[in-house]
Order: sequence, then structure tokens, then C-alpha cells
Amino acid sequence: MGIKIPVPTVNIHEAKTHLSRLVDQAAHGREFVIAKAGKPMVRVIPLLAPPAVRTLGFLVGRGVVQAKLKQGFEADIDAMFSSAR
Repeated sequence: MGIKIPVPTVNIHEAKTHLSRLVDQAAHGREFVIAKAGKPMVRVIPLLAPPAVRTLGFLVGRGVVQAKLKQGFEADIDAMFSSAR
């Protein structure tokens, strides 16, 4: 099954007061429920999934490239980068 994360509930007065902040949070993937007199009325969710967070360097130190990647291509690489100057 999976772990259910509780969805925050906001009363309608608070939702009206903090609508801009709540919409920004929903756009970043944090859904919430708006309740009226304690009764859940609507659930606010983002239209698109939030972009995936990319972590650069997460594999640092986990492997070594033994191949000489530039071998045989030195002239091509030098030509590509020296012509741009």
C-alpha cells in the first residue's frame, strides 16, 4: 500500500486571506483542502507535476572512467573549440 501523507486543510477565510501564497505552494506540488465550517469542500492540486530536482555530482567518487575518451579525437576537439575564438 504506501504511506499516506496528510493533506493540510485550510478554512475558507484563511484561504481567501492567503490565496496567493497557497496557490504558489500548490503550483510547487503541495496540495491542500479548503473547508467550509469544518467540512472539506475542494482539493487544490497543481495542474502540472513540479519539475524534478536535479542533484549535480551525486555520483562523485562512485566510479572511474578508465578509457582515454579524447584519444583519436584530439584534432577534431581542438578544431571545434579553437574556431570559436
